[in-house]
Amino acid sequence: MSIYSETIFETEQTYPSYRRKPVSRQLSRLPAGGDPGFHRDDGGRAGCPELVPANGRAVRNSVVRVLLRVVGLAIVATVVVARVAAAGDAGVPIKLSWTEGDVAGISSILSPTSDKPIGHVEYHQQRHGDVIEAVRIAHFNDGSSDEDHAEARVGETLRSLRGRSIIRNTKGVATSDITIDVAGGHISGFSGLGKDRVAYDEHVELPEGTYWGPLIFMVIKSFDANAVDNRLVFRTVIATPKPRVIDMELLKKNETTVRHAGTGIKAVQFVLRPTVNWLVDPIIRMFAPDTNFFVKAGEPPALVRFAGPRNFAGQKIRIE
Repeated sequence: MSIYSETIFETEQTYPSYRRKPVSRQLSRLPAGGDPGFHRDDGGRAGCPELVPANGRAVRNSVVRVLLRVVGLAIVATVVVARVAAAGDAGVPIKLSWTEGDVAGISSILSPTSDKPIGHVEYHQQRHGDVIEAVRIAHFNDGSSDEDHAEARVGETLRSLRGRSIIRNTKGVATSDITIDVAGGHISGFSGLGKDRVAYDEHVELPEGTYWGPLIFMVIKSFDANAVDNRLVFRTVIATPKPRVIDMELLKKNETTVRHAGTGIKAVQFVLRPTVNWLVDPIIRMFAPDTNFFVKAGEPPALVRFAGPRNFAGQKIRIE
């Protein structure tokens, strides 16, 4: 359950096109020392003056134009190279520290600012040979729900196979339904209703180390066996509402005390957030909220609290 705005992960950027300015544009004289044959046109944009001949023909300074192109290409090149470098750690199946088996349970969903229950989560996990099937459904009091399915092959490593993510509104109608086929490198489904419905049928590279939904806590339980400098990067598929294939970084923080049912529980905080590269990450973090897991050490580790966004709709929740 996490939310990341579609705007943040849209990789195609639209840049404004430039056009010749009309002769009727209000002009003002250049400062002293400027070319007397030209006027200065700020065009209403701070820091973007242009030189316009007295006859009204717009002329851009060629040196500025070349510099802008060079800087733009340099930024794009940096992002691409850094993206490749950052993605080098993602997609590799993690080593499992614990044996996964049959599990079932129910947890309460709470408001982030109070202990008032707003729903519950039911979780079912079954093992068939070397394949784990996990289903997690978050039911909310208003009738809406979030449902995640995942199948993965388990052994020495965790290798994802296929899955599905469904978001339903308060009437129980699916507003987003995404199917993930890792082996086939295929994502399909839809988001929206009526005239806003958009269908998806995309062929993408999905390595076996692609994890989502209930698989993420398996990654957390095996963090120490896979992390480097308290950081672990893996690939995921999220709905924004359009399905996106992105990298996530999992960071291990300090031990803290979580208050639960009137008692204090010692737990280690893990922070989950998207990552692209060192240049873009600070910008992403201005918009994309962190997801926090508080985990009690043990054999195996146990989840004490989840605190973060429900999905791309923006609702923050706690699960305990």
